[in-house]
Amino acid sequence: MLNRIIACVREAGKIMLDARDIAQSTQNKQGIGNFVTDYDIAVQNALGDSLRRILPASRIIGEEDDGHSGDLSGDCFIIDPIDGTANFIRGYQHSAISVALLKDGRPQAGVVYNPYLNELFSAELGKGAFCNGRPISVSERTMPEAIFLFGASSYSRETTDKNFRIVRALFDNTADCRSSGSAALDICYVAAGRCELFFEMTLSPWDYAAGGLILSEAGGIATDMLGKPLSYTHECSVLASSLSLHEQAVGIVKQAL
Repeated sequence: MLNRIIACVREAGKIMLDARDIAQSTQNKQGIGNFVTDYDIAVQNALGDSLRRILPASRIIGEEDDGHSGDLSGDCFIIDPIDGTANFIRGYQHSAISVALLKDGRPQAGVVYNPYLNELFSAELGKGAFCNGRPISVSERTMPEAIFLFGASSYSRETTDKNFRIVRALFDNTADCRSSGSAALDICYVAAGRCELFFEMTLSPWDYAAGGLILSEAGGIATDMLGKPLSYTHECSVLASSLSLHEQAVGIVKQAL
């Protein structure tokens, strides 16, 4: 199953690599800096067609759909066709396709693919996490040694003050920070031990469903900012880290809030 999903995602990645005149195909969505391109829609449509051939009775929940009904019964694919659309428009080349397979609301498989680097992160429940087929695991660094990643939740400006209080609080307890513009890739970088923490105040299930499973299978954990389970039916905050740092990170966040 996982290999068939991977094949679908790699094929869809060719649409991103072949994209031309991206700025001319861009439309504004609700919120500051929130965009959609013709390529987002093309990738989602291509994935929908190919994934339904794997599981014909499955439902597709994608970022570019009109809405998420909240029904997660049976088999369901949650898709972000291009996570990091603003990067994609600018040629920043740090964007990814994210696909998660859920069964009755529980993630079973996840794939996150950056076609520009030809890096594909994948996991299947209970079978470990991989990057291009090689096993990955979270870092064992301590909090003072940690690098954390964060998203600014630019579509939800009402969270800005809280967001940067948390940034400052984590920065005071860690070695350094980064902000890349792709939550899906950031969570996978935690899974691969390239950094130790990631947080963002407001994300949708398609941003973290695949990455969250990959992180879990790599020995880490993803929860909301207060340590509660992630929601796959509506937006929530996300805090992703190694297991050893998670309780400490939640404590820092709570003090900052």
